[in-house]
Amino acid sequence: MHENNQDAATTLQQLTFTLAGEEYGVDILAVREIRGWSRVTRIPQTPEHLLGVLNLRGAIVPIMDLRLRFGLERESFGDNTVVIIVAVDERLFGIVVDAVSDVVDIDPAAIKPVPDMGAVVDTRYLKGLATHVERMVMLLDVEKLMRPEDVETLDAAMPDVRDVEVAA
Repeated sequence: MHENNQDAATTLQQLTFTLAGEEYGVDILAVREIRGWSRVTRIPQTPEHLLGVLNLRGAIVPIMDLRLRFGLERESFGDNTVVIIVAVDERLFGIVVDAVSDVVDIDPAAIKPVPDMGAVVDTRYLKGLATHVERMVMLLDVEKLMRPEDVETLDAAMPDVRDVEVAA
């Protein structure tokens, strides 16, 4: 039994999700909650990929459309659309993805650097690529998703937001 604990300590648990037919992973330790899509309160003068904010048990959480963040085409939100709430430096934000897959264990030694793939996905948001059960998983760097200028824009706009809908 001790050996299993040793193995678990050396793998990275990733919550995997799909976006435009590709599979991505986000460090499970950064994930606070997974919730269905619900309407957000739009904030004026914010970048298009910032859809708005949600009142999550008293915390105002910015919600980002990951498709738009990556320069992909916007899709209508369906039954599988979910918002993954992540924490970066104690600050919460949500990322809208097409669907959540599962939690997988990735061996850090199996993570490869991200090749420059041209305009498909901006590689600065990725930590690396890993193969899991013959599937390629792109590992997200959540700290780079919310840029400092986005945070400043949101902070500056927040006093103008009067009624933030409370998430169910």
